[in-house]
Amino acid sequence: MSRQRIIHPVVDLLRAPDGPRDRQLLYGDTVQVVEDTNGWSRVTSDKDSYPGWVASEYLGPTLSETHCITVPATHAYNQADMKSRDLTSLSYGSKVKMLSTQNGFLETELGFIPAVHCAPIAEKATDPVAVAELFLGSPYLWGGNSRFGLDCSGLVQVGLLACGIACPGDSGEQERELGASVPDGTPAKRGDLLFWKGHVAWVSGPNSLLHANAHHMAVAFEPMDQAIARIQAQGDGPVTAHKRL
Repeated sequence: MSRQRIIHPVVDLLRAPDGPRDRQLLYGDTVQVVEDTNGWSRVTSDKDSYPGWVASEYLGPTLSETHCITVPATHAYNQADMKSRDLTSLSYGSKVKMLSTQNGFLETELGFIPAVHCAPIAEKATDPVAVAELFLGSPYLWGGNSRFGLDCSGLVQVGLLACGIACPGDSGEQERELGASVPDGTPAKRGDLLFWKGHVAWVSGPNSLLHANAHHMAVAFEPMDQAIARIQAQGDGPVTAHKRL
């Protein structure tokens, strides 16, 4: 096996070569390459051990990244000037290497990124729900993990990984592995997770959920009691777990 790095802004992690998307990887994510065949690489993601296939052209040598993107999305420019040509876009959590600082920009291997959109990799967020709230209005995308589209488990994972908390990629594994079960009748509080079969939502406040969901086709706030009733009525069953981290 060899360790390589994602060198494209967002890359689908596929179930099979040219198959369906299971999750996504971001620029700077690292993977263990298990096999290369006909332009495809079978990999395991370092951040959550998720296996799958990626197009080999999106892999490159590892780099000693120094900074993470800490806003929903940003641009890399060809000069340290917001009016210069933008070269690419990056989502929250992407990792880059700072080469220098100029005029309020970080010079990186991709170009110049506004310094206010970055933080040293060692700095961690402290509120996973606040991180998830940055994605409010982002489009729903099955298996998505970026500002350009994400699903319910992707929204949970981005908040927890930003805080340095290990998190699986799928809601079923998240239900099994995250937090402790909250006794029935205990009021939910911000930062709790509610699970259904195939779905998960952040508790964002009193009677309030934040989740990426197909009803809104976006990341949205929804009253907790209304969401529970709506999900039950549409045939997806009751809440299966209430977990506290």
